[in-house]
Amino acid sequence: LRDARPLLQHAEEVSDRVRNSAAEERVFRIGAMDSAATGLIPQLVHDFHEVVPGLEVLLVEDKSAKLLPKLLTGALDIAIVRPPMTPQPAIEFEFLLDEPTVVALPPGHPLAAHEQLRVEDLNEVPMIVPSPRSRPHSYNLTMQLFLDASLQPNIAQQAEEKQTIVNMVGADIGAAIVPYWTSRIAVQGVAYRPLVNDAGDLVCELPLSAAWVKGSHDHLRDDLMTLLRSKLEEYSH
Repeated sequence: LRDARPLLQHAEEVSDRVRNSAAEERVFRIGAMDSAATGLIPQLVHDFHEVVPGLEVLLVEDKSAKLLPKLLTGALDIAIVRPPMTPQPAIEFEFLLDEPTVVALPPGHPLAAHEQLRVEDLNEVPMIVPSPRSRPHSYNLTMQLFLDASLQPNIAQQAEEKQTIVNMVGADIGAAIVPYWTSRIAVQGVAYRPLVNDAGDLVCELPLSAAWVKGSHDHLRDDLMTLLRSKLEEYSH
C-alpha cells in the first residue's frame, strides 16, 4: 500500500500534465450561425480565453444546416445553431434562448419614427425574406407572423445571407424581419426597430441551441458550456 500510493499520485500528476499539454497545443473549433457569430460568440470567446489561457480557438461561421454535418465528421467540437426541424439522433442539443426579432428598415423609411413595430405596420411594405431552403426558421417565422395577422407579405426579394439582406434593405429594396443580433451589422441609413406582438412583448421565436456529438467526451467543451450557462443571461442582453 505504501509503495502503491506514490505510484498512483505520480500517475495522476502525469495525467494532468498530459491533459494540460494537449489543451495548450489543441485547436478548439466552434461553429456558429451568422447572428450568433455576430452577437454571442465574440463575448463567449473573450471569456473562454480567460478560462483556458493559450488555447487557440477557431471560429467557423456558416448556416446551421452546414454546421451540423461538420460536428459528425469531427471538423467541429461544438456548434451554436438553430435546431433543425427534423430529428438528429447522433447530435445532442441544449437549448440556450429564443432570439428576439427586429425590423430592418430602409434609409428614411416613415416607420423608423416608431419606437417599436407590429406586423400590422408592415402591411403592403415590400419585404426581403430569407431563402426557405437554407434558412427555414427565419423564413417560416416571417410567413407565420403575417399569417397570424391575417396578412399576406409583399415579398420583393429573397436572399440567403443576413449581410446581403441588410445591404438590400440599405439599397431601399424593402424591409426585413431579422434576428436581433443581426442589428449589429452596420449599413448606412438602415434603422432597426423591435418587433412586438399585440401585448407589446418582444417577438422571440428564433431558437438558439448548442450542439455536439451525442455521447462524446471533451473537457474543453464542458468548460465552454459551463461558462456559457453561467453567463448566458449577460450575453443575451
